[in-house]
Amino acid sequence: MRRSLQLSLAAVFAALHATLYLFSFGLWRNWGIYLEALEGIILGPKIGFLAALLGGSIARAIKPDPLWMFGIVAEPVSVLVAGLLSKAKWKPALLVYAAMLLAYFAHPYGRALPFWTIMDVLFALAVIYPAARLSKYLFKTEAKRLLPIALALVSFVCIATDSLVRVFLLIPCGLYTTFFSSFEVLSAEFVGAAFYSYIEDVIVVVVSLVVGVPLLIGILKLKVLNK
Repeated sequence: MRRSLQLSLAAVFAALHATLYLFSFGLWRNWGIYLEALEGIILGPKIGFLAALLGGSIARAIKPDPLWMFGIVAEPVSVLVAGLLSKAKWKPALLVYAAMLLAYFAHPYGRALPFWTIMDVLFALAVIYPAARLSKYLFKTEAKRLLPIALALVSFVCIATDSLVRVFLLIPCGLYTTFFSSFEVLSAEFVGAAFYSYIEDVIVVVVSLVVGVPLLIGILKLKVLNK
């Protein structure tokens, strides 16, 4: 992809990321998360990271959020991981997961909180390698049957990464001390958030398939996107 086209797309995605955040409502995160996987796939890890960082920062400057630090970090990192997987680079993604999960379970609260609350993250850990291996079908117009599978896997790992980064910031990095008065309060909020997080996992994958598949096929036909 030409540098000028990359920058143009980055500006478009940054604006779209900010817009989705500003007009989001409903679940506990924001609609910008539904764009993350496509940002990484279309823009690549570096440009995608910058687009998500810029879009998320602008959005929160316009509409302040007391939890701004979670999204500012989690969204760009999630796009970065999606971009890495789209280029079949599974080792850096695996390293990110391993480091954050080890830090989580090394913390006393990580061992005390219900194990089921991060099962989607652990499943995503197991899916990283298959997602990277199948990512080549994201860029082949003749592989329309496998494109949805590849996109679903990358999208799932992407949204799970978003969750993992937020958990990492909350528990190992100690941000829970800023927002929660006791472990009991933290645990209650954490369990509730995990429940909604599983719902969002499903929504993100469905949105990626409904919107992402035709979008990628259309872009591939224009022959401006390559691995």
